[in-house]
Amino acid sequence: QLVESGGALVQPGGSLRLSCAGSGISLGDYAIAWFRQTPGKEREGVSCISASGTNTKYKDSVKGRFTISRDNAKNTVHLQMNALNPEDAAVYYCKAQRAGSRMAYWGQGTQVTVSS
Repeated sequence: QLVESGGALVQPGGSLRLSCAGSGISLGDYAIAWFRQTPGKEREGVSCISASGTNTKYKDSVKGRFTISRDNAKNTVHLQMNALNPEDAAVYYCKAQRAGSRMAYWGQGTQVTVSS
């Protein structure tokens, strides 16, 4: 089970740190990805990190603003989001998946609102 937290209302230019906590699974065994979704649109990938933590990827529009990181001691993955703009507003979800496996765990989502 995955539990996201950290979503909130923030002003444009502000920052948030989202967390994805594992419950009953060890996130260190999984690649973790963050997705986001707005009403009427498909869920889109934002960032991902390998199980080892050595490889990360980002959607072009968030490069230089978002940073994904792992804290295996706390069984948590974070997404630090800086310089937020209204286009970043969405429900953010984390996904855990083992390499080579089709099975994945999803969290319930956390709402990020960017508005003045």
